[in-house]
Amino acid sequence: MKVAHRPEELDQAVRTVAIGSFDGVHKGHRRVLDEARAEGMPVTVVTFWPHPRLVLGNRVELLSTLERRLELLAEAGAAETLVVEFTPELAQREPADFAESLLRRIGTRVIVVGENFRFGRAAAGDPALLEQLGFEVRTVPLVEGISSSDVRALLHAGDVVGAARLLGRPPELDGTVVLGSQRGGTLGYPTANLAVPPDLLVPAYGIYAGSALDHRAAISIGVNPHYGGGERRIEPHLLDFEGDLYGRRLLVELWRRLRDERAFDSEAELVAQIARDVDETRQTERPV
Repeated sequence: MKVAHRPEELDQAVRTVAIGSFDGVHKGHRRVLDEARAEGMPVTVVTFWPHPRLVLGNRVELLSTLERRLELLAEAGAAETLVVEFTPELAQREPADFAESLLRRIGTRVIVVGENFRFGRAAAGDPALLEQLGFEVRTVPLVEGISSSDVRALLHAGDVVGAARLLGRPPELDGTVVLGSQRGGTLGYPTANLAVPPDLLVPAYGIYAGSALDHRAAISIGVNPHYGGGERRIEPHLLDFEGDLYGRRLLVELWRRLRDERAFDSEAELVAQIARDVDETRQTERPV
């Protein structure tokens, strides 16, 4: 998939364009992309970074990094993606100006959006306005119970199986392995210490079964209460893995929440519980 950051980086062509934030690229987003592909032309996605809500001063926990969003859009069939830098100035542009200066400029003929798509100053632009401006518009009905907000709510509750049903795949944590306490290695269960971007949503604290690098993984998310708490850590133990992960990007899938994190009466009890977590991880099936 070709990725562009300015309209002039795209070749001149008549285009079918799908527009949206596409955070998490869930099942609802993929319906938009499927509708766009049904037009019979290669699909161009127009998406925004940073997330518009962040630029407008609202807090939002992202379901995917930009890198992962682009990977998922490619998997969903996008031929090219234009990443538009969302700025306060862009938010203040009149909707018609936005459509003419961006969408018309890249040769858009057909626009495919979710029925709740809004754009431009005061979110005054909508699919009806795009039709008035001469674009062919396809609006995709919302799927009840499938939205980025619904996915976030499930992850906050630790329900990664429910989130997987909405996403169409297991939820993920996307980050870089950095140096940690190295305590897991002394217990016989070495872990990677995953640093994730500050705006990425981290699910409810607890122990999860999942995978990374095609290895099943028992994943601790929380503050390590057995060792007195502290800063939040994300620590996957990759089963049957040998190798150095420091400095590498690691994409961790979350399959099921096994239990709460807790303190133990002794280190021996902790190690015994980790062994049970690993056994349960081996028996856990990947959702969807």
